[in-house]
Parts: sequence; C-alpha cells; structure tokens
Amino acid sequence: MTIERIETKQRMSRIVKHNGTIYLCGQVCADATKGITEQTQTMLDKVDDLLQQAGSDREHILSATIYLKDMSYFSEMNDVWDNWIPEGHAPARACVTANMAREALLVEISVIAAEK
Repeated sequence: MTIERIETKQRMSRIVKHNGTIYLCGQVCADATKGITEQTQTMLDKVDDLLQQAGSDREHILSATIYLKDMSYFSEMNDVWDNWIPEGHAPARACVTANMAREALLVEISVIAAEK
C-alpha cells in the first residue's frame, strides 16, 4: 500500500493519502487579526481547498478535531460549522480547548476524510 504525501516539508505534509483515506494537517485561519467567525470560515475554506486537491469534499469527512483557544468561542464557531457541513454528512467530531501556536489564533482543525 502506497502512502502519498503532498506538499511535504521537513516538519509535515499538508496532505497524506493512504488506502483511500486522506489526512490533512492542522488548518488555521487566513487572517488571525479577525474574530472567531471569520477565523472559522477562512479555516474551513482552506479545508475545502485541500480536500478538493486530495480528491474529496466535505461530504466525505470522516472525523474532525477542532481546537479552540477558549471554549467561550464554541457557539460562534458552531454557527459557522453548522452552515458549512452538509446536512446528513456530519463527521465524528471532537472539540477541545488548546494552547495555540500563535497568540492571535482562536481556532484550528484537523480533518480525516475518505476519497470520493
């Protein structure tokens, strides 16, 4: 079984594909100066782009782990998430608080998906 690594650097690959499963590296927002709503939306836009590049889409997400800087952002993040995930295709999901790599980051996501 072949492992395909896409956009590989020394520390990580942006996408890893193995046996019909796609693993995305953690995704954060496009602009960390924005609030939780925009950070969540632009983070999910990046997930869309990577899934498309890998041959998948949000209907094929198997699992998502969402990291929030503070659980006080949970409701606002979920408002964006609930509008983004297709009805009937909710993945297994966990949401936890975490120390972020940069102070301004409010949310990060890790995604596992199936190929289409």
